[in-house]
Amino acid sequence: MSGRCGVRAVSPVLLGVDDGGWLAVTAGESGAVVFRSADGTRYAKCVGAAGVADLVAERERVGWLSGRGVPGPRVLDWQAGDGGACLVTSAVCGVPADQVSAADLHVAWERIADAVRRLHEVPVSQCPFRRGLEAMVGVARDVVSRDAVNREFLPVDQQQTSTVELLDRLARQVPRRREQEAADTVVCHGDLCLPNIVLDPQTLDVSGFVDLGRLGLADRHADLALLLANVRETWVDEGQARAADMAFAERYGIALDHDRLRFYLGLDPLTWG
Repeated sequence: MSGRCGVRAVSPVLLGVDDGGWLAVTAGESGAVVFRSADGTRYAKCVGAAGVADLVAERERVGWLSGRGVPGPRVLDWQAGDGGACLVTSAVCGVPADQVSAADLHVAWERIADAVRRLHEVPVSQCPFRRGLEAMVGVARDVVSRDAVNREFLPVDQQQTSTVELLDRLARQVPRRREQEAADTVVCHGDLCLPNIVLDPQTLDVSGFVDLGRLGLADRHADLALLLANVRETWVDEGQARAADMAFAERYGIALDHDRLRFYLGLDPLTWG
């Protein structure tokens, strides 16, 4: 999330994509700049040279998932050169789930559970991408060693603790979590938070998942930890949050392992940097 890829000088046109009247949407936390076409049907994500490998990984994942019956974007164009790369995908029509009211999110909540379950039910044998525990811990070690963790991403009760200590605590749990992952591996989104779930504003059905650069095989609780923690910011109090967790678990069809949820909620912020 450092924005260190130097992408502000690149654009779809400079990288060889047609002039679609591209409008800058946001400078993404991954260091990418995202553009929307004037007609709203396409998005272009552009990176500088240092970000090309990550964007290639995202392109491969978007292309793979679009053939698996899970709603999301399609790859429309790809351009790369010495100055960087640009991935053009179809727009997923709708509104990010973090932009709807709490009342509408409550209506959509079981539908979100259904959509997440469908993603997690994609056959593991078909997925060539890994986003498992060993990879996550390896990334976390690198980020922590560079002192690059953004403390704002940490749970509030951990923000004053040394990131080295936080990682050491998690590392002691790895043997047990490795066994759990082996028994409960699914195709995970990898960054399953409300902004990456798009809803139809009229029906509140899930239109699709976006931002798929971290998609891969992992313990399902890696996804669920992020989603359930993120949505707590929407509910009015802890009682409603707990009720929502129970409703999600019942609809999804799982008995939540709260120790595993806490583990992955602690690990994920150490992998961004």
